[in-house]
Amino acid sequence: MHQILVALSLAGLMLGASPELERARKLYSLTDFEGSLKALRQVNPKDGDVYELIGRSHYMMGDYKKATENLEKAMAADPSSSAHALWLGRAYGRRAETSTLLTAPGHASKARQYFEKAVQLDPNNLEAINDLFEYYLEAPGFLGGGYDKAAGLAGRIARIDPVEGHYAQARLAEKRKEYGSAEEQLRRAADLAPHQVGRLIDLARFLAKQGRYQESEQSFQRAEAIAPESPQVMFARADTYIKNGRNLPAARELLKKYLSANLTPDDPPRYEAEKLLRQASGS
Repeated sequence: MHQILVALSLAGLMLGASPELERARKLYSLTDFEGSLKALRQVNPKDGDVYELIGRSHYMMGDYKKATENLEKAMAADPSSSAHALWLGRAYGRRAETSTLLTAPGHASKARQYFEKAVQLDPNNLEAINDLFEYYLEAPGFLGGGYDKAAGLAGRIARIDPVEGHYAQARLAEKRKEYGSAEEQLRRAADLAPHQVGRLIDLARFLAKQGRYQESEQSFQRAEAIAPESPQVMFARADTYIKNGRNLPAARELLKKYLSANLTPDDPPRYEAEKLLRQASGS
């Protein structure tokens, strides 16, 4: 009964959505973020979902300050939304990565607070749990990070999604320099989800970091066989080559193909590919 009521509620929301909002959502899905913003300016009044989409569009364009400003408005309009809190955490996280030493800690702390709020609001929001896990794994203790905290979330991830749980255990093992265990967990994830190219990409990246380039190539080739011309594989392969300072001509060609491919919001933004291309070109 609850599922039927939820479905009816969602249908009502969709029927009540303005043409401009529907157009904005369509443009966003096609990665035309500027077009999406233009359409969203015509939507009045603006609710939490509209402000979230405005914030996400700015985020995808690399303007993290405007992203946080609009996502704060989304949270103010609907403070019970786990999705709003998650995207606000992501935006503050990117501000921390791209700001000065003076302002980065404050942005990082806000990122953690909003990731934690997203999980509190929806304990089954796997994206939020994953992002909080990564924060705990990467952030120093004085900013609320810690391997013990990450380990606690890894078990929670595994209960929701066993494949993702193996990846979380691999990330934790790699941080602890337990490389054999990390590889074992990545291979388990790939075996459990043989049609998910992301699992083979994870393994390929790990092997490349270990200097095992031939095995890394084999994993990328398996990913390509599953999803030929996949933008996800192109970007990951180019990024891996550049990070390891090898196969730079191939990396440049892959990035050029990526930039001309049909992307989705789940793919890395074009500006990140352009930045990598400049790096691979020595400019």
